[in-house]
Amino acid sequence: MAGAQALWSDSSAILAQVEAGSLSAAQALAALRSCAEGAENEAEARQARVKAVLEELDALVGLREVKHLVREIAALIEVQRWRAKEGLVSEPVGLHMIFRGNPGTGKTSVARILGRLFKEMGVLPKGHLVEVERADLVGEYIGHTAQKTREQIRRALGGILFVDEAYSLARGGEKDFGKEAIDTLVKAMEDHRNELVLILAGYTSEMERFLRVNPGLLSRFPIHLDFPDYTIAELMQIAELMVRRRQYRLEPEARVKLQELLWEVFRRRDQSFGNARLVRNIIERAIRLQALRLVKRGGAVDRQELMALRAEDLRL
Repeated sequence: MAGAQALWSDSSAILAQVEAGSLSAAQALAALRSCAEGAENEAEARQARVKAVLEELDALVGLREVKHLVREIAALIEVQRWRAKEGLVSEPVGLHMIFRGNPGTGKTSVARILGRLFKEMGVLPKGHLVEVERADLVGEYIGHTAQKTREQIRRALGGILFVDEAYSLARGGEKDFGKEAIDTLVKAMEDHRNELVLILAGYTSEMERFLRVNPGLLSRFPIHLDFPDYTIAELMQIAELMVRRRQYRLEPEARVKLQELLWEVFRRRDQSFGNARLVRNIIERAIRLQALRLVKRGGAVDRQELMALRAEDLRL
Protein backbone atom coordinates (compact mmCIF):
# COMPACT_ATOMS: atom_id res chain seq x y z
CA MET A 1 0.00 0.00 0.00
CA ALA A 2 2.77 2.50 0.83
CA GLY A 3 4.20 2.22 -2.68
CA ALA A 4 0.82 3.12 -4.13
CA GLN A 5 0.45 6.38 -2.16
CA ALA A 6 2.03 8.49 -4.89
CA LEU A 7 -0.53 7.16 -7.37
CA TRP A 8 -3.43 8.19 -5.16
CA SER A 9 -2.94 11.90 -5.83
CA ASP A 10 -5.96 12.00 -8.14
CA SER A 11 -9.10 9.96 -8.72
CA SER A 12 -8.12 8.82 -12.22
CA ALA A 13 -5.02 7.07 -10.86
CA ILE A 14 -7.09 5.39 -8.16
CA LEU A 15 -9.71 4.15 -10.62
CA ALA A 16 -6.99 2.87 -12.93
CA GLN A 17 -5.63 0.76 -10.07
CA VAL A 18 -9.12 -0.63 -9.38
CA GLU A 19 -9.45 -1.64 -13.02
CA ALA A 20 -6.02 -3.26 -12.91
CA GLY A 21 -7.03 -5.23 -9.83
CA SER A 22 -4.31 -3.79 -7.63
CA LEU A 23 -6.82 -2.05 -5.33
CA SER A 24 -10.05 -3.36 -3.84
CA ALA A 25 -13.21 -1.28 -3.87
CA ALA A 26 -12.83 -0.59 -0.14
CA GLN A 27 -9.23 0.55 -0.58
CA ALA A 28 -10.22 2.76 -3.52
CA LEU A 29 -13.03 4.35 -1.48
CA ALA A 30 -10.63 5.11 1.38
CA ALA A 31 -8.12 6.59 -1.06
CA LEU A 32 -10.78 8.79 -2.70
CA ARG A 33 -11.89 10.06 0.70
CA SER A 34 -8.29 10.82 1.61
CA CYS A 35 -7.88 12.67 -1.70
CA ALA A 36 -10.96 14.79 -1.05
CA GLU A 37 -9.86 15.63 2.49
CA GLY A 38 -6.40 16.59 1.24
CA ALA A 39 -7.86 18.86 -1.44
CA GLU A 40 -10.15 20.49 1.11
CA ASN A 41 -7.29 21.08 3.53
CA GLU A 42 -5.13 22.57 0.76
CA ALA A 43 -7.97 24.87 -0.32
CA GLU A 44 -8.36 26.11 3.26
CA ALA A 45 -4.60 26.64 3.59
CA ARG A 46 -4.55 28.55 0.29
CA GLN A 47 -7.40 30.79 1.43
CA ALA A 48 -5.52 31.50 4.67
CA ARG A 49 -2.38 32.46 2.74
CA VAL A 50 -4.36 34.72 0.41
CA LYS A 51 -5.99 36.36 3.42
CA ALA A 52 -2.56 36.96 5.01
CA VAL A 53 -1.27 38.64 1.84
CA LEU A 54 -4.33 40.90 1.65
CA GLU A 55 -3.88 41.81 5.31
CA GLU A 56 -0.31 42.84 4.51
CA LEU A 57 -1.70 45.06 1.76
CA ASP A 58 -4.24 46.58 4.15
CA ALA A 59 -1.44 47.34 6.63
CA LEU A 60 0.17 49.76 4.17
CA VAL A 61 -0.47 53.40 4.98
CA GLY A 62 -3.01 55.14 2.71
CA LEU A 63 -3.55 53.85 -0.86
CA ARG A 64 -7.30 53.34 -0.38
CA GLU A 65 -8.15 53.19 -4.09
CA VAL A 66 -5.18 50.93 -4.85
CA LYS A 67 -6.22 48.49 -2.12
CA HIS A 68 -9.79 48.44 -3.42
CA LEU A 69 -8.68 47.70 -6.98
CA VAL A 70 -6.35 44.89 -5.84
CA ARG A 71 -9.27 43.29 -4.01
CA GLU A 72 -11.36 43.60 -7.18
CA ILE A 73 -8.65 41.75 -9.11
CA ALA A 74 -8.39 39.04 -6.46
CA ALA A 75 -12.18 38.59 -6.44
CA LEU A 76 -12.30 38.31 -10.24
CA ILE A 77 -9.57 35.65 -10.27
CA GLU A 78 -11.45 33.64 -7.62
CA VAL A 79 -14.82 33.86 -9.37
CA GLN A 80 -13.31 32.85 -12.72
CA ARG A 81 -11.94 29.76 -10.94
CA TRP A 82 -15.42 28.97 -9.57
CA ARG A 83 -16.96 29.40 -13.03
CA ALA A 84 -14.41 27.05 -14.61
CA LYS A 85 -15.16 24.46 -11.92
CA GLU A 86 -18.86 24.62 -12.79
CA GLY A 87 -18.19 24.29 -16.53
CA LEU A 88 -19.09 27.91 -17.26
CA VAL A 89 -17.19 30.17 -19.65
CA SER A 90 -14.24 31.65 -17.76
CA GLU A 91 -12.24 34.43 -19.34
CA PRO A 92 -8.50 34.68 -18.68
CA VAL A 93 -7.87 37.66 -16.41
CA GLY A 94 -5.56 40.25 -17.98
CA LEU A 95 -3.09 41.26 -15.28
CA HIS A 96 -0.53 43.48 -17.04
CA MET A 97 -0.59 46.85 -15.31
CA ILE A 98 0.37 50.52 -15.43
CA PHE A 99 1.44 52.12 -12.13
CA ARG A 100 1.42 55.94 -12.07
CA GLY A 101 2.72 58.08 -9.25
CA ASN A 102 5.62 59.98 -7.72
CA PRO A 103 8.58 58.27 -6.02
CA GLY A 104 8.00 56.76 -2.59
CA THR A 105 4.26 56.25 -3.01
CA GLY A 106 4.36 52.46 -2.54
CA LYS A 107 4.48 51.25 -6.15
CA THR A 108 7.23 48.68 -5.61
CA SER A 109 5.77 47.52 -2.29
CA VAL A 110 2.38 46.90 -3.90
CA ALA A 111 4.03 45.09 -6.83
CA ARG A 112 5.78 42.71 -4.40
CA ILE A 113 2.51 42.03 -2.60
CA LEU A 114 0.77 41.38 -5.93
CA GLY A 115 3.43 38.82 -6.81
CA ARG A 116 2.81 36.90 -3.60
CA LEU A 117 -0.96 37.23 -4.03
CA PHE A 118 -0.87 35.85 -7.58
CA LYS A 119 1.32 32.97 -6.46
CA GLU A 120 -1.06 31.99 -3.66
CA MET A 121 -4.05 32.27 -6.00
CA GLY A 122 -2.38 29.97 -8.53
CA VAL A 123 -1.96 32.65 -11.21
CA LEU A 124 1.85 32.72 -11.13
CA PRO A 125 4.08 29.75 -10.24
CA LYS A 126 6.73 31.77 -8.36
CA GLY A 127 5.40 35.25 -7.66
CA HIS A 128 8.81 36.91 -7.33
CA LEU A 129 9.49 40.50 -8.45
CA VAL A 130 12.24 41.52 -10.85
CA GLU A 131 12.69 45.31 -10.85
CA VAL A 132 14.44 46.87 -13.85
CA GLU A 133 14.96 50.25 -15.48
CA ARG A 134 16.10 51.46 -18.90
CA ALA A 135 19.78 50.63 -18.34
CA ASP A 136 18.87 47.00 -17.62
CA LEU A 137 16.99 46.64 -20.91
CA VAL A 138 18.57 48.92 -23.51
CA GLY A 139 21.86 47.96 -25.15
CA GLU A 140 24.48 49.86 -27.10
CA TYR A 141 24.16 48.31 -30.55
CA ILE A 142 21.62 46.60 -32.82
CA GLY A 143 20.47 43.31 -31.33
CA HIS A 144 22.00 44.00 -27.92
CA THR A 145 18.77 45.44 -26.52
CA ALA A 146 16.66 42.42 -27.45
CA GLN A 147 19.26 40.17 -25.82
CA LYS A 148 19.35 42.21 -22.60
CA THR A 149 15.57 42.50 -22.43
CA ARG A 150 15.04 38.77 -23.03
CA GLU A 151 17.48 38.03 -20.20
CA GLN A 152 15.44 40.14 -17.77
CA ILE A 153 12.26 38.46 -19.00
CA ARG A 154 13.81 35.04 -18.32
CA ARG A 155 14.66 36.16 -14.78
CA ALA A 156 11.07 37.26 -14.25
CA LEU A 157 9.29 34.20 -15.67
CA GLY A 158 6.88 32.84 -13.10
CA GLY A 159 6.59 36.27 -11.47
CA ILE A 160 6.37 40.00 -12.14
CA LEU A 161 8.66 42.13 -14.30
CA PHE A 162 8.49 45.68 -12.92
CA VAL A 163 9.86 48.32 -15.31
CA ASP A 164 10.46 51.55 -13.39
CA GLU A 165 10.47 54.86 -15.27
CA ALA A 166 9.16 52.92 -18.28
CA TYR A 167 8.58 56.15 -20.24
CA SER A 168 12.37 56.49 -20.61
CA LEU A 169 12.23 53.65 -23.16
CA ALA A 170 10.55 56.05 -25.62
CA ARG A 171 12.65 59.16 -25.02
CA GLY A 172 15.08 58.69 -27.91
CA GLY A 173 12.55 58.58 -30.75
CA GLU A 174 12.20 56.04 -33.54
CA LYS A 175 15.93 55.32 -33.89
CA ASP A 176 16.51 54.78 -30.18
CA PHE A 177 17.11 51.22 -28.99
CA GLY A 178 14.41 51.73 -26.38
CA LYS A 179 11.79 50.95 -29.02
CA GLU A 180 13.41 47.55 -29.47
CA ALA A 181 13.03 46.93 -25.74
CA ILE A 182 9.33 47.84 -25.92
CA ASP A 183 8.79 45.50 -28.87
CA THR A 184 10.56 42.66 -27.05
CA LEU A 185 8.46 43.21 -23.92
CA VAL A 186 5.24 43.22 -25.95
CA LYS A 187 6.21 39.95 -27.61
CA ALA A 188 6.95 38.40 -24.20
CA MET A 189 3.48 39.38 -23.01
CA GLU A 190 2.04 37.13 -25.70
CA ASP A 191 4.62 34.34 -25.58
CA HIS A 192 4.51 34.00 -21.77
CA ARG A 193 0.95 35.11 -21.00
CA ASN A 194 0.48 32.44 -18.31
CA GLU A 195 3.81 32.88 -16.56
CA LEU A 196 4.59 36.59 -16.60
CA VAL A 197 2.93 39.79 -15.41
CA LEU A 198 4.41 43.02 -16.74
CA ILE A 199 4.08 46.26 -14.78
CA LEU A 200 5.18 49.57 -16.33
CA ALA A 201 5.66 52.27 -13.70
CA GLY A 202 6.58 55.94 -13.56
CA TYR A 203 5.50 59.53 -12.98
CA THR A 204 1.84 60.14 -13.85
CA SER A 205 2.35 62.81 -16.53
CA GLU A 206 5.30 61.00 -18.11
CA MET A 207 3.41 57.70 -18.28
CA GLU A 208 0.40 59.39 -19.91
CA ARG A 209 2.65 60.86 -22.62
CA PHE A 210 4.39 57.51 -23.04
CA LEU A 211 1.10 55.72 -23.66
CA ARG A 212 -0.03 58.40 -26.14
CA VAL A 213 3.20 57.92 -28.12
CA ASN A 214 2.65 54.14 -28.03
CA PRO A 215 -1.14 53.76 -28.47
CA GLY A 216 -0.82 50.03 -29.14
CA LEU A 217 0.33 49.55 -25.55
CA LEU A 218 -2.79 50.95 -23.94
CA SER A 219 -5.05 48.01 -24.81
CA ARG A 220 -2.41 45.55 -23.58
CA PHE A 221 -2.50 46.96 -20.04
CA PRO A 222 -6.08 46.67 -18.78
CA ILE A 223 -5.28 47.66 -15.19
CA HIS A 224 -4.14 51.17 -14.27
CA LEU A 225 -3.31 52.01 -10.66
CA ASP A 226 -2.73 55.59 -9.53
CA PHE A 227 -0.56 56.18 -6.46
CA PRO A 228 -1.26 59.63 -5.00
CA ASP A 229 1.18 61.58 -2.86
CA TYR A 230 0.77 60.86 0.84
CA THR A 231 -0.88 63.47 3.03
CA ILE A 232 1.07 64.98 5.92
CA ALA A 233 -0.94 62.82 8.35
CA GLU A 234 -0.03 59.71 6.36
CA LEU A 235 3.65 60.71 6.20
CA MET A 236 3.64 61.14 9.98
CA GLN A 237 2.07 57.69 10.32
CA ILE A 238 4.80 56.24 8.08
CA ALA A 239 7.44 57.96 10.19
CA GLU A 240 6.04 56.50 13.40
CA LEU A 241 6.09 53.01 11.86
CA MET A 242 9.68 53.41 10.68
CA VAL A 243 10.81 54.64 14.08
CA ARG A 244 8.99 51.90 15.95
CA ARG A 245 10.42 49.13 13.76
CA ARG A 246 13.91 50.41 14.53
CA GLN A 247 13.10 50.52 18.27
CA TYR A 248 13.33 54.28 18.55
CA ARG A 249 10.67 56.79 19.52
CA LEU A 250 9.96 60.41 18.64
CA GLU A 251 9.87 62.76 21.61
CA PRO A 252 6.82 65.12 21.57
CA GLU A 253 8.89 68.09 20.40
CA ALA A 254 10.44 65.89 17.72
CA ARG A 255 6.99 65.08 16.31
CA VAL A 256 6.24 68.79 16.04
CA LYS A 257 9.60 69.43 14.34
CA LEU A 258 9.10 66.55 11.90
CA GLN A 259 5.65 67.79 10.91
CA GLU A 260 7.09 71.27 10.29
CA LEU A 261 9.84 69.84 8.09
CA LEU A 262 7.37 67.78 6.09
CA TRP A 263 5.08 70.76 5.55
CA GLU A 264 8.06 72.80 4.38
CA VAL A 265 8.82 70.31 1.61
CA PHE A 266 5.18 69.41 0.91
CA ARG A 267 4.15 73.00 0.13
CA ARG A 268 6.72 73.29 -2.68
CA ARG A 269 6.56 69.71 -3.90
CA ASP A 270 6.72 68.71 -7.57
CA GLN A 271 6.73 65.31 -9.30
CA SER A 272 10.09 64.49 -7.70
CA PHE A 273 8.61 64.75 -4.18
CA GLY A 274 9.99 61.76 -2.31
CA ASN A 275 6.97 60.85 -0.11
CA ALA A 276 7.93 57.83 2.04
CA ARG A 277 11.54 58.01 0.78
CA LEU A 278 11.79 61.56 2.12
CA VAL A 279 10.50 60.37 5.50
CA ARG A 280 12.99 57.49 5.53
CA ASN A 281 15.88 59.83 4.73
CA ILE A 282 14.89 62.21 7.53
CA ILE A 283 14.53 59.39 10.07
CA GLU A 284 17.81 57.72 9.08
CA ARG A 285 19.63 61.06 9.37
CA ALA A 286 17.98 61.67 12.75
CA ILE A 287 19.31 58.30 13.97
CA ARG A 288 22.83 59.24 12.86
CA LEU A 289 22.62 62.67 14.51
CA GLN A 290 21.27 61.09 17.70
CA ALA A 291 24.23 58.72 17.74
CA LEU A 292 26.65 61.63 17.28
CA ARG A 293 24.93 63.58 20.07
CA LEU A 294 25.14 60.69 22.53
CA VAL A 295 28.77 59.89 21.73
CA LYS A 296 29.81 63.55 22.07
CA ARG A 297 28.05 63.79 25.42
CA GLY A 298 29.94 60.80 26.79
CA GLY A 299 29.19 59.00 30.00
CA ALA A 300 26.59 56.33 30.68
CA VAL A 301 23.61 56.15 28.35
CA ASP A 302 20.45 54.34 29.46
CA ARG A 303 17.88 52.48 27.39
CA GLN A 304 15.45 55.39 27.18
CA GLU A 305 18.12 57.75 25.88
CA LEU A 306 19.19 55.19 23.27
CA MET A 307 15.63 55.09 21.96
CA ALA A 308 14.75 58.80 22.08
CA LEU A 309 14.90 61.00 18.98
CA ARG A 310 14.77 64.71 19.87
CA ALA A 311 13.85 67.76 17.84
CA GLU A 312 17.53 68.67 17.50
CA ASP A 313 18.13 65.35 15.73
CA LEU A 314 15.64 66.14 12.95
CA ARG A 315 16.87 67.97 9.84
CA LEU A 316 16.26 67.90 6.10
